[in-house]
Amino acid sequence: MNSKFYTVTFIISLSISLSSCGTYFNQPLTIEEARIGEDTELSEELRNFPLPQEPVVVGVYKFRDQTGQYKPTENGSTFSTAVTQGATTILIKALEDSKWFVPIERENLSNLLNERNIIRSTRKEYQKTQNTDQPQLPPLLYAGIILEGGIVSYDSNIITGGLGARYFGIGGSTQYRQDRITIYLRAVSTSSGKILKTVYVSKTILSQALDASFFRYVKFKRLLEAETGITKNEPAQLAVTEAIEKAVASLIVEGIEDNLWAPTAEPEEVEQLLFNYKTEKFKAQNTNLYDRYMRDRRNKHAFFIQGGTSLISGDYGNSELSYNGGLGMKWFFNPYVNLAASISKFELKNDPSFVNGFNAFQLNSEFILLPQEKFTPLLFGGAGVVNADSFDKTLFQLQYGGGVEYLMKDTFGISLSGTHNVVMSDKLDDVVQGKRDDQYFNFVVGLNWYFGKTKRIVMQN
Repeated sequence: MNSKFYTVTFIISLSISLSSCGTYFNQPLTIEEARIGEDTELSEELRNFPLPQEPVVVGVYKFRDQTGQYKPTENGSTFSTAVTQGATTILIKALEDSKWFVPIERENLSNLLNERNIIRSTRKEYQKTQNTDQPQLPPLLYAGIILEGGIVSYDSNIITGGLGARYFGIGGSTQYRQDRITIYLRAVSTSSGKILKTVYVSKTILSQALDASFFRYVKFKRLLEAETGITKNEPAQLAVTEAIEKAVASLIVEGIEDNLWAPTAEPEEVEQLLFNYKTEKFKAQNTNLYDRYMRDRRNKHAFFIQGGTSLISGDYGNSELSYNGGLGMKWFFNPYVNLAASISKFELKNDPSFVNGFNAFQLNSEFILLPQEKFTPLLFGGAGVVNADSFDKTLFQLQYGGGVEYLMKDTFGISLSGTHNVVMSDKLDDVVQGKRDDQYFNFVVGLNWYFGKTKRIVMQN
């Protein structure tokens, strides 16, 4: 009992340490001083963009929250908004960091005009008393482009879930929730009113909770109870900042592609920048809401080798695992269905009564459940023949099974599978007894090489 107790305690403690050790062991225990705001993962990328030939003067009147979403709570919602109302300021900061734009004040233009009127009035009065000429105020910059758009959606709880277990008074659990914000940003020409470019960016917001508890009577009338936990929420403001920075970066690249503005970089660097963006955009267009990259991955043909174990279920007892190996080919009719032909060499063993080597030829139809994903379950079934190494008997069989496959690359995958082989005879182990035919099982690891052209959308450089 004590060994089990310490084992479970150790597992729970290790889970807490590994799952969120950085946050858990750096809990805020003192008052922190003010500091410069954090960068996002895109801030440095935005600053390292190639410089423009000439920065574009842009005006941002209002980049506002258009969702009307209030912050969700367990009891409904509050009057606090779900996303920041200062998105205009965040956008202006991103425009400054990029060095591609010269943002001018338009959000509080009335304040600026009032201040300029105060300056003119003061100078006029000063000119009357001092009889000196005062310089005129320089004219305001005007924007060649206006940036419009806003935060158009905030979707709460697009994914929720968790995991927990409790044993003998010791337990732990983890929960997570994912929200999603979406922004649109468009560039409008002030001379014609034409919308030059529109970009769309989304960003998820992750919240996680981890807790563990201990509840046990350690001796008579002595109860030990302890619990610990931590909750980590991704700041919505940083998520909005990252989405806006991504939108600004996308606007720059698409503007370069459409010759709206030009960089000072070498042509090779510009081509690489455009190619990287096209690759990312192509992948985004084929990725669905839950970050699953959806495209047909496998080519029309595949060669595979397998190795593992076999286990007989016949008339003898004491079945033992023995070796199994084989190779074969697959021909795909479509991304979901293929025809597989294989040959294999294996041994069946009932120690000490029966040991014999066999050869088999199998023809299977295989169904791939998720052909557009790297990891997919698969099912198969078919027919074949099996014969002993001495070729003194040849038996017909039916087989079916299932497994999983993970693609390391589009041309290479690794699989795990199990097969139930039903021999249409009771003579496989040389003993005819009872009414049930002999059977055996294969458990193998496979390596798959895919080749041959397939109909797949390919991004053009």
